[in-house]
Amino acid sequence: MQCNIDARGKAVRLVVGGVSLLGAAAAAALILTGVLEHPAWWAAVIGAGLGGAFGVFEGWAGWCAVRAMGFKTPI
Repeated sequence: MQCNIDARGKAVRLVVGGVSLLGAAAAAALILTGVLEHPAWWAAVIGAGLGGAFGVFEGWAGWCAVRAMGFKTPI
């Protein structure tokens, strides 16, 4: 994987990924405390966690999957 984003893109991906991970942790806490009761909420937690982890990976590695597919991104 070759670096295909600049420092600004790395920062944005790290921040967005971190916020997504924090949101997944908060939602998991709400589920475990009984505030959110439907089991389908776990799908949202898993999705946000995986997406956040991938965003952090992209920021850390300096590689964007969308750019690697040939699309131009503004950041």
